[in-house]
Amino acid sequence: MLSITKARQLGFTSKSRRSKSSFATALNAAARLVTPKALLNNPVSLVSNEMNTLAKNILSLVGSGHPVLNRVTGYYFEAEGKKVRPLLVLLLSRALSKIPIEERNRIKIDFSDVPEDPVYSKLPHSLLFEHPAKNFSPLHILHGIKPLNPLTKGPEPLTEGFDKDSGILPKQRRLAEIVEMIHTASLLHDDVIDHSDTRRGRLSGNIAFTNKMAVLAGDFLLGRATVSISRLRNPEVVELISNSIANLVEGEFMQLKNTAIDNDLSQVLDGSNYKNLPSSSMEVPGHDFKVPNSSERHAGSHSQMIETSFEYYLHKTYLKTASLISKSCRSAAILAGAQDPVVEMCYNFGKNLGICFQLVDDMLDFTVSAKDLGKPAGADLQLGLATAPVLYSWKADPSLGPLIQRGFSQPGDIERTLEAVAKYEGVEKTRELAHDYRDRALKNLREALPDSDARSALELLTNSILTRRK
Repeated sequence: MLSITKARQLGFTSKSRRSKSSFATALNAAARLVTPKALLNNPVSLVSNEMNTLAKNILSLVGSGHPVLNRVTGYYFEAEGKKVRPLLVLLLSRALSKIPIEERNRIKIDFSDVPEDPVYSKLPHSLLFEHPAKNFSPLHILHGIKPLNPLTKGPEPLTEGFDKDSGILPKQRRLAEIVEMIHTASLLHDDVIDHSDTRRGRLSGNIAFTNKMAVLAGDFLLGRATVSISRLRNPEVVELISNSIANLVEGEFMQLKNTAIDNDLSQVLDGSNYKNLPSSSMEVPGHDFKVPNSSERHAGSHSQMIETSFEYYLHKTYLKTASLISKSCRSAAILAGAQDPVVEMCYNFGKNLGICFQLVDDMLDFTVSAKDLGKPAGADLQLGLATAPVLYSWKADPSLGPLIQRGFSQPGDIERTLEAVAKYEGVEKTRELAHDYRDRALKNLREALPDSDARSALELLTNSILTRRK
């Protein structure tokens, strides 16, 4: 709480207090477009912006024979959450359905045995509305035991009326559920990694249950999500969503070891201490993201260092946040049979929106209290993370470089950084960057999709990201 207190003293929260967020209102309006009317008329069974039916289906998908494991995996689904990712998938799916069916002829399937370069052929249109495969293997084989409780019976079938009225395909609905499962698994893991104590307004999973249970529950969710992905029976979607899980991990490593400012791979900063890493006897090909080596960094100018650090930060942001959103949007378009230009636009929409979302998240860490945020505020600096507001301040004040490199681990580092962020308007400049990505996302939407209520809801959600407070 040290950094938040200081932030208030420095005036970070004054502007955000005057601007009432429209994010919750946008979520509520958007959720109503993808929620059955019968349930909307029953406020006891459903609050529209929480999409309770989604959580219920997910719990059916992930049910275990062990009651404690069920309790841990269902913990975050019980709490009120934004559920932005599945909502985007559902709204985008509905908007895609407004494209004439004759213009949606890109359904593909791989008939070969794990080829290096998959060869696809078109499926007949009769399979477009096919339900996800339910019984590749009996549930007692997948679970390893006979079901012990209702959760192990498998997901309830989607109602024909819901799919027909909304234009959302059954596989797209299942995709939305899978995306939320993967995201929730990442939250369980992140809270352990970041030593968080609150999430969505209550105790985080690692505090409520223990670190070990939280990690295992996250692993279990990913395992169940993998089974559900495979049952979509579309190899391109399986590849995209499965790889988004790997992206999450790689993004986390980029955050743990920022090679843009510290290319020494023999040690990592663990809290306030450096940990020496064992040497490797094997050469592993690196990622195509290039960072300068030590001599190149010292030879380069300060502006080059800033540029490299921003590239690294945005790439990490894509992997940790925007990858799952962009690839799920792309998958929704693929499942709809949309043609290549639309598929690409949907992917770019998710990418730009995801980066915008994370930029706003990084601003909120400086401007909103922990109570409003629903999780620890001011945590980024305490975790040693240099987000966009800090990088903008570093651009104006080169003396912040050593503080960033040592992860703000020495006394007074956080206070000095907060003062620089306030002095050089790091939050305001980050907001401008978020506006730019918001505008790109809106452009993608309008180029990809015909005018419809669903597209309007997506535009509303995209705009409202900039005013959210949690």
